[in-house]
Amino acid sequence: MIDSITGLSQILRNCRTIAVVGLSAQWHRPSYFAAKYLLDKGYEIIPVNPRENEILGQKCYPDLSAVPVAVDVVDCFRRVEEMPALAKQAAAIGARVFWMQLGVQCDIATKIAEDAGLMTVGDRCMKIEHGRLFGGLGFVGVNTGVISPRRRNAQDSKEWRADEKNLQENTTVDKQ
Repeated sequence: MIDSITGLSQILRNCRTIAVVGLSAQWHRPSYFAAKYLLDKGYEIIPVNPRENEILGQKCYPDLSAVPVAVDVVDCFRRVEEMPALAKQAAAIGARVFWMQLGVQCDIATKIAEDAGLMTVGDRCMKIEHGRLFGGLGFVGVNTGVISPRRRNAQDSKEWRADEKNLQENTTVDKQ
């Protein structure tokens, strides 16, 4: 399993075509946030969701075997019970990486994928890892106040931006 900064960086630099299994068409779902971020960063996103025809302007496929192009990464937004079958499908289509999202770690799926020659990543988010390693953690929801149980109005947003600016201007970092 890939867990090092070097390994994650290499995957994110060299693997540009990502099949996102379980990608939701609902803008507030984590899969949508992650796929939108990666699409905006220049990755080719292939939505895999049998209930949708198109997501993020990309044609949607019902399963991995229906994807007509070579896939570098199979990024899974599904339950842990589904991981072994998805690992087999990822191997069958010749993917290079099998990626399980935050909160999902499956030793059986990892073994299936690695035995088939795939690199595996578990319990990590591609969006977060890209932002952490290449900059961009402030984009759509991480440390921006975008994700909140409270609906903001225009005045709240202005005040929030002013508070953030003041905080940045008045915060010093000890350089020891």
